[in-house]
Amino acid sequence: MLKRILIVDDEPAIRDMVAFALRKDNYEPVHAGDAREAQEAIAQKVPDLILLDWMLPGISGLELARRWRRDEFTRSVPIIMLTARGEENDRVSGLESGVDDYVIKPFSARELLARIKAVLRRSRDDEDDGSVTIGDVRIDGAAHRVYANDQSVHVGPTEYRLLHFFMTHADRVYTRSQLLDYVWGGSVYVEERTVDVHIRRLRKALEPFKLEDMVQTVRGAGYRFSALR
Repeated sequence: MLKRILIVDDEPAIRDMVAFALRKDNYEPVHAGDAREAQEAIAQKVPDLILLDWMLPGISGLELARRWRRDEFTRSVPIIMLTARGEENDRVSGLESGVDDYVIKPFSARELLARIKAVLRRSRDDEDDGSVTIGDVRIDGAAHRVYANDQSVHVGPTEYRLLHFFMTHADRVYTRSQLLDYVWGGSVYVEERTVDVHIRRLRKALEPFKLEDMVQTVRGAGYRFSALR
């Protein structure tokens, strides 16, 4: 079955160009010009991945990403932001809103397809992950859910992968570079600052349960996950 990819962009020429490249690479593209059309497309069928423009009429792509991360049906759908904003702070804002990756306009079809394949591959890898428990944090691999103190924790797909790696390698210290290799994949270019963003998001998700200190910073070395605080 073809992977369904939702393209959310208010420029028809960009949607057509991206859709053409996706069809050639055996994906099923779905078009949306704004937030309303995107919601209608998702209501019909949840996509396997969303390509989301930063600047949309009415509501920004950032706010839309935040809404989808709070929604039960779209929480685990990977999101790649399409943006002309190349400044580091803008990219960090995108990552903090819940997106998994970003592509800066203008981009080539080849670059975009490579990003899509990398994100989908990382998401697919999660499907085979088993269950693991460390202290009061538990991952149900079959249900693809995280629990803290037996209560459900809302995390995005990247935080899920990061947490699963940490919990299956507990009490070990990993540098940002190592985490990029193990969690994001060595073939994908992502800045080391990205790790810090997702660490903050993971801690924020655990904060209501008073468990954020399990994600520990080891000064001058990196990060580790431990029940010993």
